[in-house]
Amino acid sequence: MALQWFPGHMHKALKEIKESISQVDILIEVLDARIPYSSENPEISKVRGDKPVLKILNKFDLADPELTARWQAHLEAERGVKTITTSTDNPLNSKQIISLVQGICAQKHASVKSINAMITGIPNVGKSTLINILAERIIAKTGNEPAVTKSQQRINIGGGIVLYDTPGVLWPKIENPNSIYRLAASGAVKNTAMEYDDVGFYAADYLIKAYPEAMKERFKLNELPDTEIEFLEAAAKSRGAIMAGGRVNLHKICEVLLTELQSGKLGRLTLETPAMIVQEQIEMVAAAEKKAADKAKRKQRFKDGSLTPDKRDRKEKRDQKRQEQSRRMKQGRR
Repeated sequence: MALQWFPGHMHKALKEIKESISQVDILIEVLDARIPYSSENPEISKVRGDKPVLKILNKFDLADPELTARWQAHLEAERGVKTITTSTDNPLNSKQIISLVQGICAQKHASVKSINAMITGIPNVGKSTLINILAERIIAKTGNEPAVTKSQQRINIGGGIVLYDTPGVLWPKIENPNSIYRLAASGAVKNTAMEYDDVGFYAADYLIKAYPEAMKERFKLNELPDTEIEFLEAAAKSRGAIMAGGRVNLHKICEVLLTELQSGKLGRLTLETPAMIVQEQIEMVAAAEKKAADKAKRKQRFKDGSLTPDKRDRKEKRDQKRQEQSRRMKQGRR
């Protein structure tokens, strides 16, 4: 699926983040606990340098708790990274962010100067709601639709911390094709930027393998089909997503599946694991190497020309004749 959603305000926001990052002491990156890798903006990692970062796995109440624990261990294996889980139904846990930032920036906190913290996150990850909880007042506009915040602002959240709020941004090119589907399935992109059927098939394929019992129970199926298309057809019949003539409305059932996934009605589910990502990264490197090799071959073929064996023989004879003529001319000058 081709995801085309990097509007002008995102380009501007990413540029502002890069320009402001030198002024901050710590980065706070809000991730979706269901897709910690796919919701992590690689552009932020590139400009972070050696600054400490607190990664917040938000929407923890929607994610598989066992896999979230694995993700925290995986993320904290990187130097300078700390993690915490938060959810909108547990504001008290969100308050721990202030003490964690103070502890990470203990030297700055001990001085009279404020700790400058930049908070980033992809669209619809819950960043604005989190800011309002930390500030204990309505500061950031919230909404279920991605890209509500449009410009950068600074907020004093108390505890000696000034928060640089930034708009939710994706990045210009998403290298991992699986991440495109996960971002769409989790609701990080607008409905108009994705194809429900395409994303629904991807989500169904993953969910019947990773959470078979949850899918069987939610869609009231006696047996779980082996393939995504069979599952969607069975789920459509269970939910009455049937068109005239008894045909299955695949678009409708895909829409139902994604809506219930995003709302948590399917249960606490995580769409990727650290082991999956390690394997996908290996595959991405192999694909990039193959692409580079294919490009080199095409370039060489273009350089050589599309010669048949007969034409190649004639070309070689002409080259040899020119070389012989060149040698005779040099000898004649002596």
